[in-house]
Amino acid sequence: MKPLPVIPPQPPEPPDGTSHTGDLVPDAERTQALTPAIVDAIRTVFDPEIPVNIVELGLIYDVAVDAAGTAGVRMTLTAPGCPAAQSLPGEVAQKVKAVPGVTDAKVDVVWDPPWTKDRMSEAAKLQLGLW
Repeated sequence: MKPLPVIPPQPPEPPDGTSHTGDLVPDAERTQALTPAIVDAIRTVFDPEIPVNIVELGLIYDVAVDAAGTAGVRMTLTAPGCPAAQSLPGEVAQKVKAVPGVTDAKVDVVWDPPWTKDRMSEAAKLQLGLW
Protein backbone atom coordinates (compact mmCIF):
# COMPACT_ATOMS: atom_id res chain seq x y z
CA MET A 1 0.00 0.00 0.00
CA LYS A 2 1.45 3.38 -0.98
CA PRO A 3 1.46 6.27 1.52
CA LEU A 4 -1.25 8.91 1.27
CA PRO A 5 -0.21 12.39 0.14
CA VAL A 6 -0.34 15.15 2.74
CA ILE A 7 -2.18 17.47 0.36
CA PRO A 8 -4.09 16.27 -2.72
CA PRO A 9 -2.45 16.87 -6.13
CA GLN A 10 -2.56 20.48 -7.24
CA PRO A 11 -2.39 22.25 -10.56
CA PRO A 12 0.97 23.86 -11.42
CA GLU A 13 1.85 27.28 -10.05
CA PRO A 14 0.88 30.26 -12.23
CA PRO A 15 3.69 31.43 -14.53
CA ASP A 16 3.82 34.95 -13.01
CA GLY A 17 5.53 33.72 -9.80
CA THR A 18 2.53 34.24 -7.54
CA SER A 19 0.94 31.35 -5.73
CA HIS A 20 -2.57 30.09 -6.12
CA THR A 21 -3.34 32.15 -3.02
CA GLY A 22 -3.76 35.53 -4.63
CA ASP A 23 -0.88 38.00 -4.63
CA LEU A 24 1.22 36.04 -2.12
CA VAL A 25 4.71 35.36 -3.48
CA PRO A 26 5.83 32.08 -1.93
CA ASP A 27 9.17 31.71 -0.23
CA ALA A 28 10.24 28.12 -0.99
CA GLU A 29 12.21 27.66 2.23
CA ARG A 30 9.50 29.02 4.52
CA THR A 31 6.80 27.12 2.66
CA GLN A 32 8.72 23.87 3.01
CA ALA A 33 9.48 24.49 6.68
CA LEU A 34 5.97 25.56 7.76
CA THR A 35 3.66 23.50 5.54
CA PRO A 36 3.68 20.36 7.73
CA ALA A 37 2.64 22.35 10.82
CA ILE A 38 0.07 24.32 8.82
CA VAL A 39 -1.47 21.14 7.43
CA ASP A 40 -1.52 19.60 10.92
CA ALA A 41 -3.35 22.70 12.19
CA ILE A 42 -5.87 22.49 9.35
CA ARG A 43 -6.45 18.81 10.16
CA THR A 44 -8.24 20.01 13.30
CA VAL A 45 -10.94 21.67 11.16
CA PHE A 46 -13.93 19.47 10.39
CA ASP A 47 -16.81 19.97 8.02
CA PRO A 48 -19.76 20.23 10.44
CA GLU A 49 -21.88 17.89 8.29
CA ILE A 50 -19.20 15.25 7.66
CA PRO A 51 -17.16 13.73 10.51
CA VAL A 52 -13.87 13.99 8.59
CA ASN A 53 -11.27 16.76 8.67
CA ILE A 54 -11.07 19.01 5.63
CA VAL A 55 -7.55 17.87 4.67
CA GLU A 56 -8.71 14.25 4.38
CA LEU A 57 -11.81 15.45 2.50
CA GLY A 58 -9.49 16.97 -0.10
CA LEU A 59 -10.69 20.54 0.41
CA ILE A 60 -7.17 22.01 0.74
CA TYR A 61 -5.62 22.66 -2.67
CA ASP A 62 -2.53 24.72 -1.89
CA VAL A 63 -0.45 26.03 1.00
CA ALA A 64 2.27 28.65 0.56
CA VAL A 65 4.16 30.97 2.89
CA ASP A 66 5.87 34.21 1.89
CA ALA A 67 9.11 35.68 3.26
CA ALA A 68 7.20 37.71 5.88
CA GLY A 69 5.49 34.61 7.27
CA THR A 70 2.07 35.19 5.72
CA ALA A 71 0.50 31.84 4.92
CA GLY A 72 -1.83 31.49 1.98
CA VAL A 73 -4.27 28.62 1.80
CA ARG A 74 -6.27 27.85 -1.32
CA MET A 75 -9.25 25.68 -0.54
CA THR A 76 -12.65 24.71 -1.80
CA LEU A 77 -15.88 23.44 -0.31
CA THR A 78 -17.87 20.33 -1.15
CA ALA A 79 -20.51 22.43 -2.90
CA PRO A 80 -21.10 26.14 -3.65
CA GLY A 81 -24.18 26.12 -1.40
CA CYS A 82 -22.31 24.50 1.48
CA PRO A 83 -23.78 25.71 4.79
CA ALA A 84 -20.24 25.95 6.22
CA ALA A 85 -19.14 28.42 3.53
CA GLN A 86 -19.17 31.27 6.03
CA SER A 87 -17.46 29.47 8.89
CA LEU A 88 -14.82 27.10 7.45
CA PRO A 89 -12.51 29.67 5.79
CA GLY A 90 -12.44 31.77 8.97
CA GLU A 91 -11.72 28.73 11.10
CA VAL A 92 -8.90 27.69 8.74
CA ALA A 93 -7.39 31.19 8.94
CA GLN A 94 -7.61 31.17 12.74
CA LYS A 95 -5.89 27.76 13.02
CA VAL A 96 -3.15 28.70 10.53
CA LYS A 97 -2.42 32.02 12.30
CA ALA A 98 -1.79 30.05 15.51
CA VAL A 99 1.09 28.09 13.92
CA PRO A 100 4.48 29.29 15.24
CA GLY A 101 6.30 31.15 12.48
CA VAL A 102 3.10 32.26 10.72
CA THR A 103 2.46 36.00 11.00
CA ASP A 104 -0.86 36.15 9.12
CA ALA A 105 -3.13 33.92 7.06
CA LYS A 106 -5.07 34.47 3.88
CA VAL A 107 -7.64 31.90 2.80
CA ASP A 108 -8.95 31.89 -0.75
CA VAL A 109 -12.02 29.77 -1.51
CA VAL A 110 -11.99 28.62 -5.12
CA TRP A 111 -14.30 26.50 -7.24
CA ASP A 112 -11.85 25.46 -9.94
CA PRO A 113 -11.01 22.67 -10.03
CA PRO A 114 -14.31 21.57 -8.60
CA TRP A 115 -14.24 19.24 -5.61
CA THR A 116 -15.15 15.60 -6.21
CA LYS A 117 -15.08 12.53 -3.99
CA ASP A 118 -11.92 11.50 -5.87
CA ARG A 119 -10.01 14.16 -3.90
CA MET A 120 -10.75 12.40 -0.62
CA SER A 121 -8.03 10.32 1.03
CA GLU A 122 -8.45 6.56 1.29
CA ALA A 123 -8.91 6.96 5.04
CA ALA A 124 -11.78 9.44 4.55
CA LYS A 125 -13.48 7.18 2.01
CA LEU A 126 -13.20 4.24 4.41
CA GLN A 127 -14.54 6.30 7.31
CA LEU A 128 -17.53 7.43 5.26
CA GLY A 129 -18.16 3.97 3.78
CA LEU A 130 -17.34 5.06 0.24
CA TRP A 131 -14.62 2.51 -0.39
